[in-house]
Amino acid sequence: MKPFFLILIVLLGIAGCAHVPRAADTRAQVSQPDIDDEEKIVAFSESEGEAGGLPEGWESVIIHRNKKLTEYALTSEQGRKVLHARAASASSGLMQKLDIDPMQESQLSWQWRISRLVESADNHDRTREDSPARIILGFDGNKDDLSFADQIMFETARLLTGREMPYATLMYIRGRKAPVDTVISNTRSGRIKMIVVASGNDGVGEWRTFSRDIVADYERAFGEKPGRLIGVGVLTDTDNTGETVETWYGDIKLTPKSDMPVAMDGILPVSDARNR
Repeated sequence: MKPFFLILIVLLGIAGCAHVPRAADTRAQVSQPDIDDEEKIVAFSESEGEAGGLPEGWESVIIHRNKKLTEYALTSEQGRKVLHARAASASSGLMQKLDIDPMQESQLSWQWRISRLVESADNHDRTREDSPARIILGFDGNKDDLSFADQIMFETARLLTGREMPYATLMYIRGRKAPVDTVISNTRSGRIKMIVVASGNDGVGEWRTFSRDIVADYERAFGEKPGRLIGVGVLTDTDNTGETVETWYGDIKLTPKSDMPVAMDGILPVSDARNR
């Protein structure tokens, strides 16, 4: 079981769908690889991983030993390498460790395609808290500034998992009916926030490309500036609803805000993304 997603599990209510590390000393406790400008692009298309396997540098995140695992594998889609996920009453994720200043690299873009909605999902209800697609970001910070209740919760999670949690977790999710840009708090912890970036039947079965200012989104969700970005992950889960869904994830890119074109409603056509 790996660091920050392990706690996602304990806290998300899906017996774990997402969360975070222990504060002021986090950087000293969590070993992070050196990330240069080239590596700030999380590109499945450029991964040396083989088709049918996992992308290089990504780690499986088991959410609960009694849960079925979401199946992840690199595959070819429209002539490029992408990450395929299939969840059948399942929940597990993939993550990659980072160590990036989000104030310098604040514009996040990614692509995904979902096969269908999780029809009975409701991200406001912990018993139905599933989503066909999630991009998950873990941030460092000073946990000494958190409430006593949050500190107790984090310490309990550490004792249960043997891992430190991120200070804050921000998720971009594919919703079913919540309006786009809705911020949803995790029912167990205010240190996990979800932002709906697409909802309803619009775009189901199609490749969609999203662009978000993670600093602005973090400040809106948490009411403060973000610390260092220490992890990025994907999660497709249907363990609460028992449904089956497939999702394809394209490259995830983090760049200076000035390097990105302005996107209406945070969405760019896939063709525009490929031509950049």
